[in-house]
Amino acid sequence: MSLALDAENAQPPSRLLLLMEGRALHELAAFAASLPLLRLAPRGDGHPVLVLPGLVASDISTRPLRGFLKDHAYAAHGWKLGRNHGYFPGLERRMVDRIRDLRGRYGRKVSLIGWSLGGIFARQVAKLVPDDIRTVITLGSPFSGNPRASHAWRLYELTSGYRVDDQSNAFARTLAEPPPVPTTAIYSRSDGICAWECCVEKRTDKSESIEVHSSHCGLGHNPAAVYAIADRLAQREGEWKPFGRGGWRAFVYPEPAQVS
Repeated sequence: MSLALDAENAQPPSRLLLLMEGRALHELAAFAASLPLLRLAPRGDGHPVLVLPGLVASDISTRPLRGFLKDHAYAAHGWKLGRNHGYFPGLERRMVDRIRDLRGRYGRKVSLIGWSLGGIFARQVAKLVPDDIRTVITLGSPFSGNPRASHAWRLYELTSGYRVDDQSNAFARTLAEPPPVPTTAIYSRSDGICAWECCVEKRTDKSESIEVHSSHCGLGHNPAAVYAIADRLAQREGEWKPFGRGGWRAFVYPEPAQVS
């Protein structure tokens, strides 16, 4: 059975994995302890990076990652839309306005990082304004397959007022298709919130997936994920290449699953 079919038939992670989401706190402690080593990660060139939070989370949740990115010479920003309660009319316009404000302020294309639902929004808005986007990175974002293969779908419907499979607006269509810009999906097979099969990107000449060992709630500060983010952002504009797994990386980053 192909991975694409697995994604369509995927089920929410086991209750054991859901209970193990508490390890996100340990991953935050590991992130703090790893900062001396993470300072060796590739540094940036000052271009703007917009970080989008997950469902019911706010910019507070992305502060550790944004702080790291600022220390690595990026102009990292939160989305400034409060808590992420899901889709709402006008979301597209407000996100496009935010991106174009950053593009105008820095005179550079904007990189987007989206955690969980934030990653879905990042992919979709990149399709609307690809000329303003440098790269897209998603963290445990279930953009393909069964939309109910998650422990969060009921919460999404409660907070947004929309069905999780509602495609009545253009922003919700073609979710599984990668945007026409360099795109990286970071995912974990031990994700306790979203089925990992739904978080894997199609492999194209501009898109890839990177597997890490992490909880869902820890992906934004998991040391391996943070290093991979730094590596992807540090590439020169127009010179994107897939993530390399030579040397020590082979012990940290497994070969990712492939979507057929």
